[in-house]
Amino acid sequence: MRAGASLFLTASVVGMFVMANSAVAADAPKPEVTGKQIAFDKTKGNCLACHAMPTVPDAEAAGTIGPPLIAMAARFPDKAKLRAQIWDATVANPQTSMIPFGKHKVLTEQEIDKVTDYIYSL
Repeated sequence: MRAGASLFLTASVVGMFVMANSAVAADAPKPEVTGKQIAFDKTKGNCLACHAMPTVPDAEAAGTIGPPLIAMAARFPDKAKLRAQIWDATVANPQTSMIPFGKHKVLTEQEIDKVTDYIYSL
């Protein structure tokens, strides 16, 4: 076999292997995103831009614009009110600087549920 033909055959086999692995990776289920991940994600919840989370060790560079997210179950005994606050804080306070995450479709309903569950646990 000539060297050029051997090289072509090797490249073809490697290419098929890479394509097969890419197809398997594309079909693999994506890990489920947690409420904490959404809350910390600068392109999604970004809670840390405005709120401190004193009980969360990895909540670094937290903002001070909003109240600290601590004792949330005590502050919001009705979890639905916390969810409503995240969905559109302007309902309770028209002067708030908090983004209406649901009303403006920054987060999906499922993402708001996950963030609510996470924040409620603080």
